[in-house]
Amino acid sequence: MTPSALLLPRRAVKPRKSGLTMVIDGGVPLGQFTDQIELGAEYIDYVKFGWGTSIVTNCLREKIAVLDGSDIGFYFGGTLFEKFVLQGRFEDYRRFCEQHGARHVEVSNGTIDMSNAEKAGYVRKLAADFTVVSEVGFKDPGRSELLPPSEWIACISEDLDAGAALVTLEARESGKSGICRADGALRDGLVEDVLNAGIPERHLLFEAPTSALQTHLITRIGPDVNLGNVPAQGVISTETLRLGLRADTLTVFERG
Repeated sequence: MTPSALLLPRRAVKPRKSGLTMVIDGGVPLGQFTDQIELGAEYIDYVKFGWGTSIVTNCLREKIAVLDGSDIGFYFGGTLFEKFVLQGRFEDYRRFCEQHGARHVEVSNGTIDMSNAEKAGYVRKLAADFTVVSEVGFKDPGRSELLPPSEWIACISEDLDAGAALVTLEARESGKSGICRADGALRDGLVEDVLNAGIPERHLLFEAPTSALQTHLITRIGPDVNLGNVPAQGVISTETLRLGLRADTLTVFERG
């Protein structure tokens, strides 16, 4: 509970439509997962089971039960979607999501050879039955850097028009691709062009696995920026950045 003596930025309570925090699970043990979720549940909106980890996680249903008990949504990594599509098993992917009770799905083309128009087609196919989170940007940093801001904006708009509720801006779990350069530096010009394109910020989810990226985006956009790929052990830290309770943002939201 926030001490009443402090004036802090107002944060919406769950279920939120902005200020979302998406945590990525790369395969931590069930006990650790449970502890981390219980500690940060009020600050976590979604958990993504990263890339294809859900296929080889023997406690996946137990983890999903933990999330259900804390009213936290989940979805499987876009790389898993791409693997199913690559093998011509799209309907199997849909069934896999349904069998696990997923209400959200991620649709991406970060690795395989798929045009954004084709990706948007999959968004349309899934949007009637799921809340779709699409992704723009590539896993390979060199390939992402060749995608000009105008194309990023066009792809984001196309995905939203196709029915995506959120569009994720790629940075990977390392923070070294997509909206970031290979050295981890944020591509400021790209982010500014996207923000100035008139796309509602509530529809954008910025992957920001590092405190440096989180700090930049919170400072630039505000405490209710949507952040993704946050490590579970960093949820509390991220929330302190949003509220100006860490040195990096301590003075950002002060008035006068």
